[in-house]
Formats: sequence, structure tokens, C-alpha cells
Amino acid sequence: MPLPDQNSGDVTMQTLWQDLRFAVRMLRKSRGFTIVAVVTLALGIGANAVVFSALNGLILRPLNVPHADSLYLAERGGDKELGHSYPDYLDLRDRNRSFDGLAAYDIDQAGLDTGKNPTRAWVYEVTGNYFDVLGIQPYLGRFVHPSDEQGPNSTPYIVLTYEYWHTHFQDDRGVVGRVVQLNKHPFTIIGVTPPGFRGSVLIFSADLFVPIVNQDDWASRLDDRANHWIGSVVGHLKTGVTLAQATDDLNSIGAELEKNYPKEDGQMTFTLSREGLPGAVFGRAIQAFLSGLMLLAALILLAACANLGSLFAARAADCSREVALRLALGAGRARILRQLFTEAVLVSLAGGAVGIWGSVVLLQWLSVWQPFPQYPIHMPVTPDANVYGVALLLSLASGLLFGTVPVKQVLRSDPYQIIKSGSMGAVRHGFTARDLLLGVQVAICAVLVTSSIVAVRGLARSLHSNFAFNPRHALLVDTDLNMAGYGGDALPAMQKRMLDTMKGIPGVTSAGLVNIPPLQAACCSESNVFDDKAVDLRPSNVAVSAITFSISPEYLQAAETPLLAGRNLTWQDDKNAPPVALVNRLFAKSMFGATSGGLGRYFKMDKGKRIQVVGIVEDGKYSLNLTEELRPAIFLPLQQSPSTETWLVVRSGGNPQQLTAAIRAKLRDLDSGLPAFIQTWTHAMDGALFPSRMAALSLGMLGVMGAMLAATGIFGMAAYSVSKRLRELGIRMALGAQRKEVLQAALGRAFKLLAFGSAAGLFLGILAGRVLAFIVYQATPRDPLVLVGTALAMSLLGLVATWIPAQRALSIDPMILLREE
Repeated sequence: MPLPDQNSGDVTMQTLWQDLRFAVRMLRKSRGFTIVAVVTLALGIGANAVVFSALNGLILRPLNVPHADSLYLAERGGDKELGHSYPDYLDLRDRNRSFDGLAAYDIDQAGLDTGKNPTRAWVYEVTGNYFDVLGIQPYLGRFVHPSDEQGPNSTPYIVLTYEYWHTHFQDDRGVVGRVVQLNKHPFTIIGVTPPGFRGSVLIFSADLFVPIVNQDDWASRLDDRANHWIGSVVGHLKTGVTLAQATDDLNSIGAELEKNYPKEDGQMTFTLSREGLPGAVFGRAIQAFLSGLMLLAALILLAACANLGSLFAARAADCSREVALRLALGAGRARILRQLFTEAVLVSLAGGAVGIWGSVVLLQWLSVWQPFPQYPIHMPVTPDANVYGVALLLSLASGLLFGTVPVKQVLRSDPYQIIKSGSMGAVRHGFTARDLLLGVQVAICAVLVTSSIVAVRGLARSLHSNFAFNPRHALLVDTDLNMAGYGGDALPAMQKRMLDTMKGIPGVTSAGLVNIPPLQAACCSESNVFDDKAVDLRPSNVAVSAITFSISPEYLQAAETPLLAGRNLTWQDDKNAPPVALVNRLFAKSMFGATSGGLGRYFKMDKGKRIQVVGIVEDGKYSLNLTEELRPAIFLPLQQSPSTETWLVVRSGGNPQQLTAAIRAKLRDLDSGLPAFIQTWTHAMDGALFPSRMAALSLGMLGVMGAMLAATGIFGMAAYSVSKRLRELGIRMALGAQRKEVLQAALGRAFKLLAFGSAAGLFLGILAGRVLAFIVYQATPRDPLVLVGTALAMSLLGLVATWIPAQRALSIDPMILLREE
């Protein structure tokens, strides 16, 4: 009995080897077909691999901490804000019964001096139980623990991330116990985190961890219940506690806090979301965006399979006489189908390999991509075994899917009729399901082309929009004087010296100072504003919520922000002078009414401070979201509203980048321990323009893929049509048909599908442009260039796709066809 089994296995392997060799030989023989098929599938597999890798890294893959599935982030209020005050955190930590522990952290920057040139480092300010709650063990030394906290400024310790220790301290194990300067204060390095742990926010890579109780001269923030400065509160749910029970537990504590502290705490309801992305709102936005891209990528792969099915059907029609001869000579249909599937699987594996290679190259670039150089953004999109496994499954499934298309042709073919007529089956003149699928594919392509043109046009207009400031010919010098130990009366004095020094640089036309300029990632601080007659200053009685800036008197000139009425701020508006402010037009209208203008009127802020409006400026764009509605804004004098955050706006009459070296030299002369980041204001707006650019880039790439696949689909259909109608076209030409009539007969259906699909896609693209306007500032589908550009793109696509089939149809020699009969 073993012998027949062994012989049977040998025969099976020999047959499989023969099928593989024959498939390779046939594919090498049809190089053009093979290249088109592999590239088509590579696009579909590669697109799915890239999007799935991003979805896997940001959504599906758990955070690199123990028991990540039970780690949740507490968000406050109906808007799911991340801000908490330190006293509120202590109440939540000590009074809840649902978590094994609650830790808090905030992300900030600090000046680190190790004895060489001071550098700017990004810091997690953490509570003493942060590492205990997450369950992280040190790679070197030890971590901060609750027992270390003995009140404000009691824990001058630093924990380094492994990556920072590796790159800045060259893996020196003797670093533990070393004293360095952090914001001009001595701190002791006590440990190093394990490799791969950079904090509990996936996309942000910290350099250091420091205790949150060490706040320099800001220790008062630890006692201020109204100051919601702590970024996040996280913890592990206790075993057996549900999400709903934990939420109810926190809400009951919040209701008590609202009752006991009505002026400090606003809406104290809570929601819980998975830790890893900065907030549920941001996390849901990323998940929705990636899910949408995943759907589009899946549609692209299905379109690729449909196209390859058409190409395989056309190829089967071209090889119909060969197949018929093999059938007539006794070859089984199962053997022929097996060979067809072998070819399909080989093509799919080759396409999958090329697609994976391209996706790995792109993902490696994305993993080190720094869209904002001043922020340590980290994209955890490196492909892992899950990504490779999904790509392999998609490759095999795709091969089996498009390999089934010619099965019906082979099973129903009659060798005698094929040899007699020269093709598999009769020509169908009505529209088929395959035609409908191709029409939908052309429509999707037109939607993507239209949307990408809308996005690009919107992005171009955004670069030249009026934001109530002029970013061109201006530099932004970003620093924080807290990093160099400035505070109290030394703070405004240093800021004044910095401004005076900048003005003295040759080529500088003006220089101003603002705590955070508009359209930056950290912008903007919001303040509750009350009517001048208000007595009860609870959050429920707020008249206006306004974005608030602290500026020097020269800021308006340096930013080229128009002053519409009243006077500008002066250096006499200091802490000894009556509180004053500039407001934008929308604030004046919202607060005082459309007719009064607001000049000379008063309003109150959170702590009852009464402020007079002395000037009105133009409305502008302030927060990072360009597409949001205009917002009320207040501009306070820097000396009456001091801030260590310091952004110098330095304007030049020429190329501002030529001033960079001189600015660095002047800052070094002022204080060699003050790190600063310098960039053009135009480049600093990359964050605000990031959604527009990503939408334009993503839609552009998907549009190109859609166009390539639509062209392949039209080519496959046209080639199949010409192959099926060679005899008919030859007879038409023999009877004197004109070239135009031959093309109409051969390619008429393809052109009709292209025309109808393009029209439907253009209409849907115009509708999609309205949705796109929520992402891309200044995007509008009502643009003649959009219509003209889409029409030209789809016409060019049709011309490219039908060129080769048209040439084949016109090159038919009727005499050769008749001789074959």
C-alpha cells in the first residue's frame, strides 16, 4: 500500500511542477500582459498594505505597556477635553473605586544642559505613580515613585527614554546619578526606560520624564483648581469593572466637585477612551480617516481584480484556438483550468511581492517622517507579521478571484466551433455585469480625479489667503524663557532686550513678540469672558469664549495685522496701568452688539478682572483648524499678561532666511543657555495646512491609482472586444468599411462606458467637494478649472487606454483571416 501513495504523490508533484514551468513560459512569452497584470495588482496590494499598516500601528496594535486593553483615558465635559486641574486629579485618584490607580501627565518642553551646548528636550511631566500604574520596568536605574513626592519642587529627578540615552549619552551606564541642569535647575538622572517605550501617546516621542510636582516657580498651579493644565489622566480598570460602571463612578465624583467648586469647575462629566492617541475626538478622527482609506484601498484592489479578470478573459480569447486544439487532442478541462489558475496565482504572488516591496519603502519613509520639525512626531507604521500575512492572503485571494473569470469560457467552449470560428463563444451586444462594474470603476476614478483637483486648487488658494496677518517675509523665533530660568520681573525685561536686539539687526524692518502666534499646534489659549455687570462668574454665565494672545506693542506691525479702530498697545500698558486689550471685530460684535463698536467698553475675565477695550483689529484665523468658523479674539499687553512662552516675529524686506545666522548669534550673546527654534512663518504654517496637503496628496495618489486601474480596465475590455470580433471586423474591412466605422464597431462600447462613467463621476465629485471643504480650506467644486481639468484627464485616460486595441483593430488584414478559414 505505501508504494501507490508514494507514486501518487510523485505524480502530483510532477504535474504541479509541469504546470508551474508552463505558466512561467507562457507569462514570459506575453511580457506586456505580465507586466501590466503585475503592476495592476501591485498597486492594489501595495495600497492595502500601506493603509492596513497605518491602521494596525495606530488603532489595532495595542500600546506597548502590560495589559493595554484595560488602560483608559479620562476626558472631561461634553467636548471631551483632556485638560484637568491638579486638585481635580487628586480627587479623582483618591476617591474612585474603579481603577487600580490613576496617573496624570502633561507634555512640555524644557532646556537641558549637560555641560555642553544647551538643547531643547520634550518632556513628560508625570505624577509619581505614572510608571507604577502603567506597569513599566526600568532598563537602567529606577523610576519615580509616589514616595518620592513630598510637595512642590521636592523631586528633582529625571528619567531618560532609551532612545535619548542611546543617541545623546552613547549608552553610558554611568549616567545614572549624574546631575544636569533642566531649566537652569539641578536634576539627577535616576533611570532609563526600556527600549520602545517613549510615553503613552503613540505618535509623540518624548526625551525625558520628570515629576509633575517640580514646576519651578509655577508651583501655584498645583493648588489652582480653575487651571486645567494637566493634559491627561489615565488608569487601568479593576478586574470585573465595566466601562459603564467606571464612567458612572467618575461622574458621581465630578457632580460633587461641580457642587463644591462652582466657579472653578465647569462641566465635570467624564467619558473614557483607550489610551494611545491624544483623545477620543482625535482618535475617532484618525480611525474614521484610516477606515475610509481602507475602504478605498479595498475598492481599488477589487477594481484591480476585475481588470485582471478582463485581461485574462481577453487573453483566453486570444489563445482560444490553442485551447481548442488541446481539448481536441484529449486534454482535460480540469488540467487547462488548473494551468489558468496557476498563471493567475503566479501573477498575484509577483504583484503582491512588488506591492509589499513598494509599501515597505513607503512605510519606512513614513516611520521617520517629521512633518513638523519642532515636534518629535513618531508614526508607528512599521510593518509587522500581521501586515505581511494580510498581504499574502490578499495576493492569494486576488489570484483565485480574477482567475475564475475565464472559467466559464473554458467550461462551455466547443473545440469544433472554436477551430471553425476562431474564438470562445459568441459576441454579446448588450451590456453585461462586467460592463456595469467597469462603468462604476470609471465613475470612481472620475470622483477621485475631481476631488484631487478640488483639493489642490483649495490648497493653492489657502497659501494666498488673508489670515489677518502676513506670513511672507517673516521669521518666527520660538523659545521659552522658562528654559533659561527667567521669571518674575526678569521675564519682561529679557523680552524687551530680545526685541530691541532683533530690531538692530541689518535687514530687519520690524520685530514683535507674541506668546503663541496664530495657526500653530499649541495655539490657542481660550478665556471665558463675562459681561461687565456680571457678578456670578460661573462657567454657565459666560458671555463669550475668546481666543487670547499676549503681545508686545510692535506685534501688529510685525505681523501686519490691521488696526481698524482705536489705539495700539504701548509699553506704558504695564502691570501698574489700568488693564486694557485689543479685540477683533467678531468679539466686539458678539460682546457689545453690531452698532456700538466696543471702543471704551469693559468686560470681565475669569477672576473678575475688569478690562477696557482700547482698539479693534481685523478678524483672522487663529486655531490650527483653518476650516472652522471665525472666532472672537483678545490681544492683551504682554506686561499685564506675562508668559514665558516667547515667539519673536522678525520681518525682513527681503529673504528672511538670510537673517537666521545673525539672529542665532544675537540670542547667543544675550544668553548662551537659551535654546531657540527658527523657521519662516510660511513654513511654520505647515501644521495648519497639513490636513489640506494630506488630503491633496492622498486623493492625488488614489486618483492616479484609480486612473491607472480604470485605464487598465478599459484596455482589457477593448482588447477583449477586439479579440472576440476579429472575424467581424475583418469582414467589415473587406466590404469597404471606413476606419471610423471599424473603430466605432470595435471600441464604441468602451467609449460609451467612459463617457457615462466620467459624467456620473464628475457629478459625484462635485458633491464630494462640499464634504472636502470641511477638511481643505478654500476648497470649492464650483471652479471652471475643476470641470475642465477633470474632462481633460478622463479624455486622456480614454485615449491612452484604447490606443493599443485601436491600433490592433485598424491593422487587421482581411485576407489573412479569410485564408485561415
